[in-house]
Amino acid sequence: MSLEFAESRDGLIFEKEYNLNTKPLEIDLLVIKKEPSVRIGNEIGAFFKGHNILEYKSPEDHLDIDAFYKAQAYASLYKSYGRTVDGIKADDITVSLLREARPDGLFRYFAKHGYSVSGSCRGIYSVEGNVLFPTQIVVTGELDKTEHVWLGALSERLGEQDLKGLLERIQQLSGKADRELADSVLEVSIGANRQAVEELKGDVAMCQALMEIMEPQLILRDKEKVEEGEFKALYGLVCDGLITIESAAVRKNLTVDEFQMKLHELNII
Repeated sequence: MSLEFAESRDGLIFEKEYNLNTKPLEIDLLVIKKEPSVRIGNEIGAFFKGHNILEYKSPEDHLDIDAFYKAQAYASLYKSYGRTVDGIKADDITVSLLREARPDGLFRYFAKHGYSVSGSCRGIYSVEGNVLFPTQIVVTGELDKTEHVWLGALSERLGEQDLKGLLERIQQLSGKADRELADSVLEVSIGANRQAVEELKGDVAMCQALMEIMEPQLILRDKEKVEEGEFKALYGLVCDGLITIESAAVRKNLTVDEFQMKLHELNII
C-alpha cells in the first residue's frame, strides 16, 4: 500500500501493527492515517478520511458476511480505543477490504438483505446500507493492471506480460526504501507464479533485469547461510567439549550472552 499511494505518501502514516486489545488480534490489518489537507489521486484512496482501516484477504481466505462484519468490528474497536472519549470520530473512519477475486456470495447476500453496492471505478465497490462506517471492497483482479501494478502483482495468476510490467516498474524506482518494498512484492510474485517465470526465461533482457533486482537479496541470503553455518560449527565444537563457549564467542567478537542470543535467533538451540 505504501507503493500504491507513493505520490501521496508524505501526508500519510502507515501503521502496520495495531493492537486492538491487551492481547494482539492476529489479523492482516493496516491503519492509514491521513491529514485533512492531503488529497489522494489514487482511486482506491479517493474516499479516505482521517483513519482508514484496510484488511487484505489472501486468495485462500473467504470474504463472506461474517468477515465483512468482523472488519466493521475492528473499525469499531479502533474507534473505541482513542486517547479520549470520542477522540476518534465515527464519521472520520473508513473500511476497505481487498481481495483478488470478486466475492460473489457476499454480493448476493447484500442484494438479498437490502444493501446497496455501487462501482464508480473498475474493481472498486462502495457498500451502503447497514454499515457503521463508509466501506469499500476492492477486487484487485479487476483493477487496471497498469495503474495498480503492486496490488495486481499479489496474484497466483500472473502471465509473462504481467511479470514484465512489474519488472519494468521496479526498474523505474530510485529510492532505496521503495526498491526494498518492491523487491518484497517481486519475491512473493515469483514464488506464486513459477509458470510465468519459466516463460520469462526466453526473454534475455527481462531475465537479466530479474537477476539484477534479485541479486542483492541472493547475496544477503548466501551471507546469512554462511553465518549460520559458522555458528553451527562453533556450537558443535562446544557441545563436543573441544572448545569452551567463551572461546567460541571470542571467535565471533561477541560476549557469551550475545553468542547465545545469536544461537537462539538462528534456531540452533
